[in-house]
Amino acid sequence: MSSGAAVPTDGLRTRSLRNRVTITVLAFLAAMLVVLAVVTDVALNARLEGELRQRLQDRASYATILVGQRSSSQLVDALEGDGVSVRLTTASGQVIPKGPLSGTTGSTATPAPLPPGPAGGPKGPVAEQGKILSVTEQLSDGSTLVLLADSGDVQRTLDQVRTTLAVGGLVLLALAALALRPVVNRALRPLDQVTATARAITAGDRGARLRPDRPETELGQAASAFDAMLDEVEGAERSARGAEQRLRAFLSDAAHELRTPLAGVQAAAERLLRGVDDRAQREQLSVTVIREARRASRLADDLLTMARIDSGLELQRVPVDLSGVVGRVADVARLAHPAAQVEVLGTAGAVDADPDRVTQVLTNLVDNALAATRHQGHVTLTLARTPDAVTVDVADDGPGIPPADADRIFERLVRLDASRTSGGSGLGLSIARGIAEAHGGSLALVPSDAQGARFRLSLPTHPA
Repeated sequence: MSSGAAVPTDGLRTRSLRNRVTITVLAFLAAMLVVLAVVTDVALNARLEGELRQRLQDRASYATILVGQRSSSQLVDALEGDGVSVRLTTASGQVIPKGPLSGTTGSTATPAPLPPGPAGGPKGPVAEQGKILSVTEQLSDGSTLVLLADSGDVQRTLDQVRTTLAVGGLVLLALAALALRPVVNRALRPLDQVTATARAITAGDRGARLRPDRPETELGQAASAFDAMLDEVEGAERSARGAEQRLRAFLSDAAHELRTPLAGVQAAAERLLRGVDDRAQREQLSVTVIREARRASRLADDLLTMARIDSGLELQRVPVDLSGVVGRVADVARLAHPAAQVEVLGTAGAVDADPDRVTQVLTNLVDNALAATRHQGHVTLTLARTPDAVTVDVADDGPGIPPADADRIFERLVRLDASRTSGGSGLGLSIARGIAEAHGGSLALVPSDAQGARFRLSLPTHPA
């Protein structure tokens, strides 16, 4: 198994994205409201209770200023109010209460605002007993002053604030839920466009694309990747259809090519079965059977070789003296066609290749060159070596190949005019190019200043 990125085996979760986004935003907003309410509650509680404590201490400080300047009753009246109750015990033991917490009913008129206390801060600490806060101050005239305040008012104020925050938060969440739906729908509109495009492609519109106006954004990058994927899929579909058409055409042509020799074998065999008295005619029919059978066998071998090339031709690579291979091919050509001139020029040295396959390619090129010269012309094999490749040029002085046929001659089952064919199946050059490419090299028709055609076989000196 390859070490690439792991592919998830579970299916894609397809919960509603709109609902998930809406719920997520509302949950985040609710959490923020809760945090805000808690912070507000803590801060307000500390502020109100701190102000109440400070008020008691300020009244105690103010009492130390007024003592001796006002009577005991006037002092009590000045200190009482704003939730502060007063109990003054004079030096003679008289108790003067003022306010709801003092135990008597007195005037509830709010006194004028008090000036800040003297420098140095309050005269006594704030005591706490349940919800009652108190400050006890011993005055200079011997009297004892007790200031009282109820912290329950702070809690009641906090309860009102909490209720207001809770109701306001719920109303805000309800309004946010109503407003989020159209906002989310608008934000997810590109997703609807992707869905519509995919359905259009499924319906047959293969050219439909998203074409984002801002490809640098997140949605733009996703849309660009979607379009690129569609281009690849469309290209693969065209390639598959083209390959299927070529395969059908190839099978049709191959069947047609096989039909001709098989028909000849069948006709000759039937005449032999019916009996032929003439010995010469009988021998001619036997030769026809053998010749057409060999032709069919050669075509079958070529088809098998093409199938191996398509599926990945296995090569037996060994160090090969390419000059020696070229020399042997030239020697065989000279023996088979003594009227022709086959010349070898240059050297190439050793190359890592399959000697049998390289011989097959060179033999095909030389045979085609001899056929182009009607086995009486001049064929030259030129070897050369560069740091990256070795080349063998096979040139002839025949009629040449039209430029329009430069690429077509390498297609399968394609034969040019009779001057450049030797009665083969039309697979020779296609097989030769496939063998060259299997070596990591190439086979091409290269321009030539002289008359005739020049084919160049190139093999890498250091194959991958």
